[in-house]
Amino acid sequence: MRGLATVPTYVVMQPTTLCNLDCAYCYLPFRAVDRRMPVAVAEAVATSVNPWARAGRFSVVWHGGEPLAAGWEHLAALIAPFGPEVEHHVQTNATLIDDAWCRFFAEHRIRVSVSVDGPRERNGDRVTRGGQPAYDRIVRGVDALRRHGLPFSALAVVGRPEPGLATELYDYFLDLGPDVLGVNIEETEGVNTRDNSHDPAVVTAFWAELVAAWRRDPRIHLREVEWSLRYAAAVLDGTADDLLPRRLDPIPTVGHDGSVTVLSPELAGFADPRYGDFSSGNVLVTSLAEILAGAEGTPWVGEFLTGVEACRTSCPYFGFCGGGHAANRYFELGRFDGTETEHCRNSKIRLLEGVLEHARDHRSPAV
Repeated sequence: MRGLATVPTYVVMQPTTLCNLDCAYCYLPFRAVDRRMPVAVAEAVATSVNPWARAGRFSVVWHGGEPLAAGWEHLAALIAPFGPEVEHHVQTNATLIDDAWCRFFAEHRIRVSVSVDGPRERNGDRVTRGGQPAYDRIVRGVDALRRHGLPFSALAVVGRPEPGLATELYDYFLDLGPDVLGVNIEETEGVNTRDNSHDPAVVTAFWAELVAAWRRDPRIHLREVEWSLRYAAAVLDGTADDLLPRRLDPIPTVGHDGSVTVLSPELAGFADPRYGDFSSGNVLVTSLAEILAGAEGTPWVGEFLTGVEACRTSCPYFGFCGGGHAANRYFELGRFDGTETEHCRNSKIRLLEGVLEHARDHRSPAV
């Protein structure tokens, strides 16, 4: 985990900045504006991505805004330059999904992930631009996916961890039907300035409760919990050093205009008085492969890597998280070379402690 890899495992693409919802916790700065990605940007990205995909598994993640707001014809034109080896994923609020979109997903073999925060009463932050609840439209979209037999993932944001919530959420998603579930505790980043500090014991208990709910009926792959268990098992058998890659995945995000931001999609579209915008180049000028080869020279990236080394020497959880996320450091601490953030505490430290707490509470009695 020293320095950036020059070949990523996936690329995030922004087909449009526009989103048809106005979620209270959204971090995106231009979600009210329809700035669409020209096909030339996708063609430029594909020039680098296609050889990577032929060499091994590779994904393109379409992430907005709301990607479906670009329309299926435009999204099809953006997908067309990519070779058959490339896997396509879309992160969507599901409100625009209908039978036509489902046929589009099937035709292009697109894996769908739906953002929904649990049952109706847990989706108060997910509203339309007119301030109306979006839940019924989200569920209609999910129903269309199920009607067409399309597997999907789900992503839930938790604003306030509290007793009983984890079980409620897991039971809800068992009924909804995703095969993979990710759970994010709300983060302070981008244009979302809401406080994300919580009582440590409450957050730890939330994760422990989620583990318990999952273990009772593990039909869903639970992203955070399964990674935690994998790490704990590796620690016990002495192979934890093999879990993290040798170099950080650059996670390039290609904005609608071709600008490339590494490490954190949440930084795209923002700028800093010291560094200017956070991009490392533009694919309309320089190939993505060349941009990534020189990304460590981006000034703020160097500051971030200094912070990673500070985490390595100071934090006992480094082997689990690999040094945290650039956007969380910047938006919480105002710089990239800080160490522990509220995101670290909520979604890394307390997560692992919750998994271990559950294990301690349910271990077999000594014989």
